[in-house]
Amino acid sequence: MRLRHAALIASLLASTPVLAASTGKNSPVWKAAAAARADQLAMLEKLVNIDSGTGDKVSGQKASEFVAEQLRALGMTVELVPAELPTLPDNVVATLKGTGKGRILMIAHTDTVFGPDTVATRPFRTDATRAYGPGVSDEKGGVIEGIFAIRLLRELKFSDFAQITFLIETSEEGGSQGTRGLISRLLNNADAELNLEPGDAPDRLTVWRKGSNAFTISVKGRPAHAGVAPQDGRNAALELVHQIQLADSLPKTGDGVTANLTLMKAGSRYNIIPEDAEAIFNVRIRTKAQGDEIDAQFRRNAQTIAVPDTAVSVSRRVSFPPLPDNGATDDLADRAERIYAAAGLKITRGGNGGASESALAHEAGVAALDGLGPVGGGFHSELEFLELSSLPPRLYLLTSLIMDLGRNPPARAQ
Repeated sequence: MRLRHAALIASLLASTPVLAASTGKNSPVWKAAAAARADQLAMLEKLVNIDSGTGDKVSGQKASEFVAEQLRALGMTVELVPAELPTLPDNVVATLKGTGKGRILMIAHTDTVFGPDTVATRPFRTDATRAYGPGVSDEKGGVIEGIFAIRLLRELKFSDFAQITFLIETSEEGGSQGTRGLISRLLNNADAELNLEPGDAPDRLTVWRKGSNAFTISVKGRPAHAGVAPQDGRNAALELVHQIQLADSLPKTGDGVTANLTLMKAGSRYNIIPEDAEAIFNVRIRTKAQGDEIDAQFRRNAQTIAVPDTAVSVSRRVSFPPLPDNGATDDLADRAERIYAAAGLKITRGGNGGASESALAHEAGVAALDGLGPVGGGFHSELEFLELSSLPPRLYLLTSLIMDLGRNPPARAQ
């Protein structure tokens, strides 16, 4: 299959110069993207069928080494960079030098939210319109799209860029805790960041994202025998329920602030009044100020106690800042829309509550565009899917956008 793909590319190159005026569906890029579909799916199947949940170091390492092998085969300089936490697998950093001006950083991740041995019961599969499997669109579809964009550039002999760097990280689903320093260093040498998170249906770019915060509500009570002397105890679980009720007025859905209870635990044995209880709220925000406001509200709530002699404390962990609406992202989206329009296609813009590394790029003054991977849905669930019809158009878009940015990079924000 790969030989047939290479033969088709060779015939395209023989009949049509890469930089000819032909655009859209008449261009070598579109034709090469369409020809790559079967190979792209075959490689996606192999990657999806490697378990790589966040924190699964052994299986995650297998995914990193698989990706590294594919990129080395394309002539990239590949480094397996140890994660910044010892419990995580290596990150992959691949670089390709060119002869032009633009420095492009692509970011994707191989870690998923699924546990060990998920693939054994729910492996990669396809039907007439969709592909399924753990992490198929969030974000292994984007990883494979990035690999194939490099393959197309190599086959089309395009080198009008200063450097392409491709980071495939292994802890995005946990807030990139094993990659923050690496991302910061790579952004120092980038003019634009292209993020390969999945596109939203029906065919949308992500131009804003919410920031992600985790708020932990901890309650300290007093243990006692639940049968002999329950009156001597102070039930931490009941006070936790009270704190959850106080937070119930916060929005749970919508484009603004959302706060959702995602984890809770209490007690140690069934016959002991719980001494400890804890709940975690996943809070998504459009601005940093909103995060501070929610922090203040949780702390005010903690001063209102329903169970006497219990104590409530609040802690906050910031995973990702927000990616706000901004001109630099809009300029990249303008380019993407023109590329799509040349093929007779329309792409739209939007945002969602999912956080990503593009927010870090924006804070570093680097123009960032997100949601460039294949279109998908059902994220973080057994219903996750990837739209097969989006593979050629999204690969065409990413490859063409790299070409455009290589020739005409945006200026970095000062």
